[in-house]
Amino acid sequence: MYTQMFRNFIRSGAAIIAVLFILTAGFASLVIGKRYLAKQQEVIAQTAVHQQQHISKHVEYFNKETGLLLYYLKFSLVNAPRPLSGLSIGQRDVNPSVRSVNIRNLENQQYDTDLSNPSNLLLGNLDLGFVMIYLFPLIIIIFTYNIFSEETEGGTWNMIRIQAVSPLKLLWHKLLHRAVVVYSLAVVLLLSAIIILQVPLNITLLAVVCLLVLYLLFWFSLSYWIVSWRKSSGFNAICMLAAWILLTILTPTFVNSYISNAYPVPEALQTVIKQRQGYHEKWDMDKSVTMEKFYAHYPQFRKYQLKGEEFKWLWYYAMQQIGDDDAAQYSKALEEKLRKREEISARIGMALPVLHTQLSLNDLAGSGMKDHLLFQDSVRHFHEKMRLRFYPEIFEERPVSSIDWSSFTVEYFTAPAGIRWVTLLLPLIVICTLLSGLAGYNLYRFRQE
Repeated sequence: MYTQMFRNFIRSGAAIIAVLFILTAGFASLVIGKRYLAKQQEVIAQTAVHQQQHISKHVEYFNKETGLLLYYLKFSLVNAPRPLSGLSIGQRDVNPSVRSVNIRNLENQQYDTDLSNPSNLLLGNLDLGFVMIYLFPLIIIIFTYNIFSEETEGGTWNMIRIQAVSPLKLLWHKLLHRAVVVYSLAVVLLLSAIIILQVPLNITLLAVVCLLVLYLLFWFSLSYWIVSWRKSSGFNAICMLAAWILLTILTPTFVNSYISNAYPVPEALQTVIKQRQGYHEKWDMDKSVTMEKFYAHYPQFRKYQLKGEEFKWLWYYAMQQIGDDDAAQYSKALEEKLRKREEISARIGMALPVLHTQLSLNDLAGSGMKDHLLFQDSVRHFHEKMRLRFYPEIFEERPVSSIDWSSFTVEYFTAPAGIRWVTLLLPLIVICTLLSGLAGYNLYRFRQE
């Protein structure tokens, strides 16, 4: 009997349309993810070539003064996308994967970004993460809203109750049949993603699979709970769709609005203003004031003294450094607030499965705000390393030819690895258990009637 029930379900028009819809959207998302990764890899490859050409050309044209040459030279740090970012693009389409900086003031370069079509950014990306998080729940709703009510509305429930088969067992099998179809679709798309996006088989992929399995289980648990109220099909459908709208659209919007108002970032503008003021006002100040501030920051360079009133690169790069120092307070406050926003979002997401899954998936794919902030920190350290590398050559006025410029190749940022399994999975496990328990209690009461 159960086999025949499964055949009837899978042959129904709703099931066929839903399966075709999900497969079409899923494979389209994989194509988009593949194109995104290919574009990023092309940009990274071009960056490596461009840096060598850029350095060679400028060394040829500005071969008299090292200070003048390094005014123009830029060095690149790359945050190469993981293959999983093709599955969940996240904020990667907004935040650049390549940062090219010179050794002048960093704050004037730190927040540059790529030019993008604003219409495309507004619409977002149809990646597999979107399909899993937003479209799969709709399929679960379509499959489950009437698994109980169709029997009562069709007049067959009383017939089932007088048969030997347990009515609740029948309900469980109907739910299981739908779960088999949904999880089979998820497996097909994930296996396709592994092949198409060339995702390595590692612990991170396992974490993604566990996260998505529990997320889909949450929607089945929610549907099971609503169905256990034993209301009409129309009531169930409205409740499930209302839950989908609330959890996927309204609640994330409210959370984003709350966090934006609770942690505003006026420092974004103040950082740029203070950096520019801190640099430009030094042209009208006594040089000794600038140099003393510079020596306080870099005591190891006090041996390089400014002599005379003529222009010296020592003073010029000291001005650049002090411009960054003047803006450091606002820059640190900006980054701290961005980290606080991310932290609060994660905490609130513990109680909101959709938000939790989206943030966690972005973190695992290396496409979230956390990864971007780590990359910005790495850019800061990279910039400082290049400054300390070249300051002695500039201050000692060494010839351009004394430096092996061909050795400066593109460098790569690697985010620290680590998965917090309890934080990742426990919120979904708790919510699924709670909803299933409530549904079981409702059905237990029904059995006693």
